Parts: sequence; C-alpha cells; structure tokens
Amino acid sequence: MSNTFLSLNYEPALEQLGEDYYDVVTAADFPEHRLRFRNDQLLPILGLSPQQVRDDDFIEAFGLFMGVRPFLALRYHGYQFGEYNPYLGDGRGFLYGQVRGVDGELYDLGTKGSGRTPYSRNADGRLTLKGGVREVLAAEALHQLGVRTSRCLSLIETGEALWRGDEPSPTRSSVMVRFSRSHLRFGTFERLHFLQRPDLIGRLLDHLIGVYYPEIPGDKLAEDRYALCYEALVRRTAELVAQWMAAGFCHGVLNTDNMSMTGESFDYGPYAFIPSYDPYFTAAYFDYGRRYCYGNQPGICHLNLEKLQVPLKLVVSREALEAGLGVFDEVYFRTYRRLMLGKLGFEEGMLPEEMGRELVSLTLQRLGETEMGYHGFFAELADQFDPRWREDWLKVFWRSSFPVEGWDSWRKLYYQALNELPEGEMAGVKGRLGDRNPKTALLRPVIERVWEAIAQDDNWEPFYGLLETLWAKG
Repeated sequence: MSNTFLSLNYEPALEQLGEDYYDVVTAADFPEHRLRFRNDQLLPILGLSPQQVRDDDFIEAFGLFMGVRPFLALRYHGYQFGEYNPYLGDGRGFLYGQVRGVDGELYDLGTKGSGRTPYSRNADGRLTLKGGVREVLAAEALHQLGVRTSRCLSLIETGEALWRGDEPSPTRSSVMVRFSRSHLRFGTFERLHFLQRPDLIGRLLDHLIGVYYPEIPGDKLAEDRYALCYEALVRRTAELVAQWMAAGFCHGVLNTDNMSMTGESFDYGPYAFIPSYDPYFTAAYFDYGRRYCYGNQPGICHLNLEKLQVPLKLVVSREALEAGLGVFDEVYFRTYRRLMLGKLGFEEGMLPEEMGRELVSLTLQRLGETEMGYHGFFAELADQFDPRWREDWLKVFWRSSFPVEGWDSWRKLYYQALNELPEGEMAGVKGRLGDRNPKTALLRPVIERVWEAIAQDDNWEPFYGLLETLWAKG
C-alpha cells in the first residue's frame, strides 16, 4: 500500500527562497517506533480521511523519515530573557514539508526531537516523551478554548533513554510533528538584521505577505505593504495574547524566537494553566524574576513587537512601524473584554459598554481576592446557571458549593446584567456559558496524573481519556 503522507502534494514555498534561510539536514535513526498519538481531527484538512491513513503511514513518514523533500533546519536568532542570542536555530527539529490544505491555506509540518542539526550546540536534538505528551495536551486544550494555536499531528516514542535535569532520568524519548501555519519567527528577522541583509528581509516579507497576509494589496509600494504586514501582525498578536489571558494560560517562555510571524501560538515547554487568578503566577521554574508571568504576557508581547521593529526598520520607516504598534492596546483590551464577557455568558454588544467593563473588572477582582479556582469558577457558573436569576439577585449562585461571602456586589451586578437582556435570551446565556467554560481544566496535577500512569505502568488510557474529555469540552 502507498503511504498517504508521502503522496501529498508538498509545496517548496520556503525552500524556494534559498539557503540563506535554512540548512538541509537529515533525521536521526531511532531504535524503536511506537505511534502513541495520531490526530485524526487534522487529517481532513489535508484532504485525508482517518480510515485511509494507517498507523504505519505515520511511522514511515515521521519516525523512519521516508520523506520526499529536503528537510530544512531554519535559521534564527532571538532575545532570550532579554538577552540577545545569535546562536539559535532549529536545534532538534526541522521543516518536514509544506502542504496546501483543502481550505486553501498553506500548512507546515515540522518535527521536534528528530535529531541533531547545525544549531544543536551541545544538546542531543531529542525530545522527551513527557515533553511530547505535554505539548499534545496543551495544543488540543488551547484549540478547544478558541486559541489560535499550532497542533500536533503525531507523537512517536523512539526507544532511547535521555538524561535531563528537569525530569527524573533516564527518561523516554519521542518525535513529535507539529502542524502549524508557519515556523517563521520574530527571531528569523532578527538574524537577518544581525547580518545586515535588508535584501533578505524584503524577500522574506514578500513571501510572508504572499502566503499568510493575502488581504494586503499587491499594487502598493513595497514599504507600504511591509508596514501593513507589521500592523496586521500586531493585531494578530494582540488577539492571541488576549486569548491566552482569557483561557487562563501562561506560555512560560515568550522569547522572541518563540513568537510566530503569523500570530499563532506554538512551542509549549514549561507552560501552565493558572489554578487561581494570580497575575504573578509563573509557569517556568527557572523564571526567577517572573519576567514571563501570567500578568506580564500582554506587555512582553508588546515589547517583542517593539524589538521586531529593529530589523524591519531596514525596509520600513520608523513612523510607519510606530503607527502599526499603536493599535496593540486597543485590539488587546477589546478582544480580552469580549472573550471574558463570553465566559460570563454575554455576546459583545449585549450589555452597555460601561457595565461590561465593570462586570469583567469585578469578576477578576473577586477571583483574585478570594483565590477561588479560576477555571472552577466559570465551570460552576455554567453548571449552576438558571434563568430565574433574573428575578432576584439573591438567587444568583444560590447553591451551597459557591462561597457566597464577599460576592454580594458581583451577584447584584450579574443580576443587573441579566436584566439588560430579553427573557428569551436566557437560553443563549446558558449555551455560551457551557460552550466557553469546559468542566475539565488542564492544570498541572491533571497532567502529572496522566504522565504517572504512562511512566509507571505504560498505561496510556488516562492520556487518551483526557484528550476525549478536552475534545468534548467536558
């Protein structure tokens, strides 16, 4: 039987730009190949049905690497915890290929854990199995929460023993395939500035606009198109970080090499979902100064967009870039408020603007002061909601499981907000609450329980069960 992945129509879109942007590499040989996860939800985007794709197709293509195109390790630099690092690049993965989806969009298939490259430095180019499991779960949870995110197409255990300082070692190894819009990063352009190559910056921007920003008119001058592309990226990034914040998600390491030029979330290392509303919550144990804590994420993304102006100034005026960045705050706050009102059961425009602002602000204030579980609060709200709350504010959250003490002002305001809506809209509120507030949150203890079953008993049922729950928004 032919391999469906090897038969796909791969497009050499990035490859055709030339070797100034990448190195051609080979994959490592692995002693074992056990398919642990296949994302059948993504196959229809590639024009494939799950029934026609064998497990062996995944293993041959993404474990044995019987690829039909050159594998490209992309070159980039980046600011890591505020310090510029010119020694980066794809150190344990490569661009496997680019494929046009049935939706007309171009998608990247990129590996993680596939072996050493010229940018591995002293590392082994491998991915721990736990790291792969964590990324699969993060991507699927975020996707179901409406976050613009990369996803995982497959995860293959590879049979090697790895030594890591942040995991009990030896630990198991894996190769993951990431399915994303693009692997071009802010740091891709920072490297070109380091080399003082405005010609390569312009060529890459032309590619970026042509593939990922088709809304930008092609009849404009190059500098004008580049400025419009930057502003569009600012808007996408502001929307993305608003999605993270509403989802209660802390990325953990927002270095510029971890930020996508298409405004998509990717590369989940020491991420975490906040247990309670705490702006200082920090996901990475090594982030001693809380640079990338939950509450800092909007400011850090804004700062990284500022840093991106440095390479772009080689081809765009400073004034145009500043104007583009100027839309960030308005887009972020508008998007965040809309998403938070959605978690409270309201669509944008349903409430008077000032009431909507006050309701979101008071919700966050009470969550922070009472240290109630962030995700549990919204799940409980969805579970308890009753249209009769419009009759009397005392009925709001009347069950004993909700700590009424200290919440009277919030309950009154929520009651008033419900009374801004027609009575017939209560079913819509109930539906939005259920759709946007899953009962299961991907908190650290949940992930650790799943991993413990795998590590101790090679029991994958809790992992698959959790995925089914996330997909069902349970």
